[in-house]
Amino acid sequence: MSRTADVVGGRVRVPGDKSISHRALMFAAFATGTSHVRGILQSDDVKSTAAVLRALGWSIPNVRETMRIEGAGFTSRLGAPVSRLECGNSGTTTRLMAGVAAAQPFSSTFVGDASLSRRPMRRVAAPLEAMGARVEFLEAHDGLPMTVHGGPLHTIAWELPVASAQLKSAVLLAGLCAGVPVRVKEPAPTRDHTERMLSSLGVNVAVVDGWVTLQPAERLAPLDLDVPGDPSSAAFFVARALLAGAGSLRVENVLRSPYRDGFLRAVRRMGGTVEERRDGERDADAQGDLVAHGGATLRGISVGRDEVTAMIDEIPMLAVLAARAEGTTEVRGAEELRVKESDRIAAVVQNLRAVGVEAHELPDGLVVQGTRAPLAGRVHTHGDHRIAMAFAVLGATPDCSITVDDPDCVSVSYPGFWQDLAHVAR
Repeated sequence: MSRTADVVGGRVRVPGDKSISHRALMFAAFATGTSHVRGILQSDDVKSTAAVLRALGWSIPNVRETMRIEGAGFTSRLGAPVSRLECGNSGTTTRLMAGVAAAQPFSSTFVGDASLSRRPMRRVAAPLEAMGARVEFLEAHDGLPMTVHGGPLHTIAWELPVASAQLKSAVLLAGLCAGVPVRVKEPAPTRDHTERMLSSLGVNVAVVDGWVTLQPAERLAPLDLDVPGDPSSAAFFVARALLAGAGSLRVENVLRSPYRDGFLRAVRRMGGTVEERRDGERDADAQGDLVAHGGATLRGISVGRDEVTAMIDEIPMLAVLAARAEGTTEVRGAEELRVKESDRIAAVVQNLRAVGVEAHELPDGLVVQGTRAPLAGRVHTHGDHRIAMAFAVLGATPDCSITVDDPDCVSVSYPGFWQDLAHVAR
């Protein structure tokens, strides 16, 4: 079947943004009063955050798209958890809640699945210990299990070694829950959901000369929030449309943020056509629709370190998209991909080669040579949801025959992905 026979169309609404959904549950728990949150992502990762909050003493109902949450305040004297805090596959749960646990007068042990247990945690332990907590790694590496021995914390000015919204947020939440001012500086700007959401709830958060400063607050106002669609999830459908021979696909209600727009900027440089229909500012973040068009001839590009932080989760999809572009695509400055749910640099390259694409690893990135030849093979996801979804998009095109070894792993971020992907073909 020719590329022009591959037509996409219609509309798709991706689930709520994962980063905001995590934080919405936390901040609703910490608030004084009743919060109302709509559009929450009902994924395994977000359910892990809810479970950890419950284990620490906050009252969180089962995760649903629309939730009513009674807050108990962030200065409440909670009780020590009776069991380990099970974080599943969620690095966001682990690192942000480690900051919360550091301010509590008891010890909390964080555990996770095999993938999460391999991810580096000493980077979050360092600032928490500098504030006065004690962090203990229970095995001979810096991953989980990890015990945070909390207690009174003191102020800190901390320069992060890597650009990470999770690490930044861990320090901010430790200061918030401990009632002490904190300052954090990143080597490059990252997504700012914690800062913007806390500010909208009455916390004094300022950004000056790259330093994020949080001042103590007596209380958080309750949330009344519509969670916008996740741009990382939207990227898969934008890519699906760009790979099609014809048609247009509208992805509705997507978060729009300069810290999350790197993928869109990159695919436009490749020659793809993606329109934005912005609805304006609502709650803590702007949102709008994306309309992606098929039929374009894509070309290879170079992506540098200054672009990576705004598209870190979308790089696997970009690399797979590059497999169908003319020429060579090179990504550098993305070494953080080595310590995600999998070594995503290695996983992407290995799987591209397995289906017939010329690609190779760089220490901090990868190189992909585009091809129009039919592609076929079996993809090994390593349990990584973004690897599964990226190659599923490629496999959905008529000239590819690709099998994903673990389709269920998408549940950590997008439980309905397979149904939505099947729906957009015409």
